[in-house]
Amino acid sequence: MSDRDPGYAVTEEVFSHSRMAELSDALAGIALHRTRAGARQLLRVPAIRTLAAEPALLNLAETFLGARPIPFRATLFDKTAASNWLVAWHQDTALPVQQRVDDQSWGPWTLKSGVLHANAPSQALEQIVALRVHLDDSAASNGPLRVLPGTHARGILGRNEIQRLADAVPPVNCVVTAGGVVSMRPLLVHSSSKSVDDRPRRVIHIEYAASVQIHPRVALAVC
Repeated sequence: MSDRDPGYAVTEEVFSHSRMAELSDALAGIALHRTRAGARQLLRVPAIRTLAAEPALLNLAETFLGARPIPFRATLFDKTAASNWLVAWHQDTALPVQQRVDDQSWGPWTLKSGVLHANAPSQALEQIVALRVHLDDSAASNGPLRVLPGTHARGILGRNEIQRLADAVPPVNCVVTAGGVVSMRPLLVHSSSKSVDDRPRRVIHIEYAASVQIHPRVALAVC
């Protein structure tokens, strides 16, 4: 995609409803280390590794990256009536990495479920796209992803600038039926409101890069 793209895309019917039901059954049959919002490190799950390597997803990621993509992180977001959460407007800036480096453009450094993470510079984040595979229908009433189109092109933003954009840019609800995919760049300003009905909204959030060597001295960890 060009630098003038909105930073996201909604693609319906990438997978069948029956495939999403099979994936749901596979996830239900394993012990995931869950947080309130879902579960991390899903590339360790065979069914998710298989999903991430599907040609339909690789081709979709390639339209953003311009090169053959490599999946490096997968996360389950699981919003239900019992676990109903919201996320304020933000950008995704933390990446899983293999080792710490002495470089002021990276950091602060944190451990998440045993994996080293660092806030990355914009040059690294621009090399990444996330594909959100929907296990359930996403509607305006069950807390969908909300985005501010075009804001990914502004680089890494401070809290005040993010709030200014949230006040000025009309938001878009990224609604899609089960089996559909929402693609997004990590620097796109986005949020998620609480659900106002009891329908679940489960999403497999898979991130891709053209290379795990995201920086001359930094390699991504696969999780």
